[in-house]
Amino acid sequence: MRTATYFFIFLNLSLALFEEPAVYPLPFLATSVLEVLCLLVFLGRLTHFAKVTLHNVFWKDTKNICIMVAVLLSLADLAIYGVLRLYGVRSIRWSRIVRPIFLINFAESRQIRRAFRSIRNTLPEITYVFLLFMFSLLMFSLMALKLFGERNLQTAEGLPYFRNYLEIVFDLYVLVTTANSPDVMMPAFDFSSWYALFFIAFVIVNTYIFMSLFLAVVYNNYKKHLKVMPGGACD
Repeated sequence: MRTATYFFIFLNLSLALFEEPAVYPLPFLATSVLEVLCLLVFLGRLTHFAKVTLHNVFWKDTKNICIMVAVLLSLADLAIYGVLRLYGVRSIRWSRIVRPIFLINFAESRQIRRAFRSIRNTLPEITYVFLLFMFSLLMFSLMALKLFGERNLQTAEGLPYFRNYLEIVFDLYVLVTTANSPDVMMPAFDFSSWYALFFIAFVIVNTYIFMSLFLAVVYNNYKKHLKVMPGGACD
């Protein structure tokens, strides 16, 4: 039973590779039949669990409620999407985001639920570090707007350089990962090599200090919650 449950969970999650927009597209009828089969298996597994569990215990377990709601939402979304497709109306399968619920909430996934609860309990404790990082990012973006916004600089593609605040925030956010380095700083550097000091300060503060601090807080709090959580607390 456990192997079959894991197989259909894996099959259900793998449908994202074959549904539009897909990496390896399959006909809608094929993916919808496979999804309905998976949902029927999940519903049968839930029905079987209800037969061997006390009625009041079954309905008090939020895992069972989550699985039931996810199955109903997926079936309703699939039906609506199919009808709209028949009439040539383009729509989006919004119920795909509920598919990981099956992986987390079945009784066999005890260790996954334990890790998920540890992550959930860790999130409130890293909020302050994240807010400090966002404050730093917004302040550096404001300084970049004041430094470069009135210089009429252009990128290599001929686009305006650092004149829109939201675009500056996004570009500097990407710079935290160094994915757009050094391209993002070259227009300013070509104008004056002294402007490199701004980007050096930004990388030191946000990439090396804040990201290291953020990682340390996440790791320590996750380890703390994983250690103190009793083995039976996940059920």
